[in-house]
Amino acid sequence: MSDKSGSFLPIRKTDLYGCTKKGWPVKPVSTHAVFPSLSYSYKCFLVEVRLGYNKAGFGYLCIQVSAELCFVLKTKIMRILVTGATGALGSAVIETMLKKIPASSIAILTRKEERRLSFQEKAFRAYLGDFEDMRSLDHAMKDVDKVLLISAGDEGDRIQQHRNVVDAAKRAGVAGIAYTSRSLRDRDSLSNPLMMDHFTTEDYIRESGLQYTIFRNALYMDVIPLFAGKHVFDTGIVQSAGMGQVAFALRQEMGEAIAHVMLDEPCENKTYLFTGGEAYSFDDVARALTELSGKEVRYTSVESQAFEDILVQKGIPQAMARKITDFNADIRNGQESVVTADLAQKLGRPPAALKEGLKLLFGL
Repeated sequence: MSDKSGSFLPIRKTDLYGCTKKGWPVKPVSTHAVFPSLSYSYKCFLVEVRLGYNKAGFGYLCIQVSAELCFVLKTKIMRILVTGATGALGSAVIETMLKKIPASSIAILTRKEERRLSFQEKAFRAYLGDFEDMRSLDHAMKDVDKVLLISAGDEGDRIQQHRNVVDAAKRAGVAGIAYTSRSLRDRDSLSNPLMMDHFTTEDYIRESGLQYTIFRNALYMDVIPLFAGKHVFDTGIVQSAGMGQVAFALRQEMGEAIAHVMLDEPCENKTYLFTGGEAYSFDDVARALTELSGKEVRYTSVESQAFEDILVQKGIPQAMARKITDFNADIRNGQESVVTADLAQKLGRPPAALKEGLKLLFGL
């Protein structure tokens, strides 16, 4: 039910959702449905409906509607804006979402016209623009219920870019915003200054007054081939991470879990730490690659400055070499070793362990 402004009135949460009618089986209404005003006059039967969002969160109500209206309710699905949809994590999120909601319920913002057209041809609500174009952000958020802000790259002023998205979401009056942050042990002792951008963004979201969900993601297992190098089976692994451990998890599984939360839960100011089920050192990675390939792979840990010099000698730009070294410093200092069961719980299964993931990533 709605008031004159069109906003949903606060309704106490119950366990009622889906549609039921004695003698007439009806598939459940999606648990992530959003409904318009229910002021209809039809020949009615009893229906249990999970209502849409309001300031109190999800609402539920047992009402009487016709079969025709029941169909309308079942097909009126939440609309979600996914930023970074063309990236690997965004693609993984959307892949899972499409198993539950139609493409027309997903809004995409992209900087390239050819990508916009490609998404549009697949029935997505695709918009041209970027995080620095406030008009395009406002346009993309029209009629959106939730926003998934996938963190921007570090090429520009990503803190301001993130703020722009949060501000646009607030102007649009969305029900909630979610952000992909990082799972790090202590924000006050980080070596990598780029990681502070995530915590600054989290703070801004909390201060915005919007309902939110924060996804603090572990370092992707998918980056191990980049750390190890193309010739890992000949030269071994050389890093400056010491015996520090990382709770690696596959990006695909993180995307899947994020999609489940976005579709199945309202934003209720929660923070999830999506990590693997165990933390591993690069020495563990080397041993696993040895067992999988039958070729001995050794891990050599060197001092930070020596490692940075090695990277520069390989032709890696100084700024990038510093970033990689800073990543290693945080690993060495235990920042990446946090392990929780959040990812397993949202997947409904244990996330891929190290050897399982490496087998996939290296084609072994």
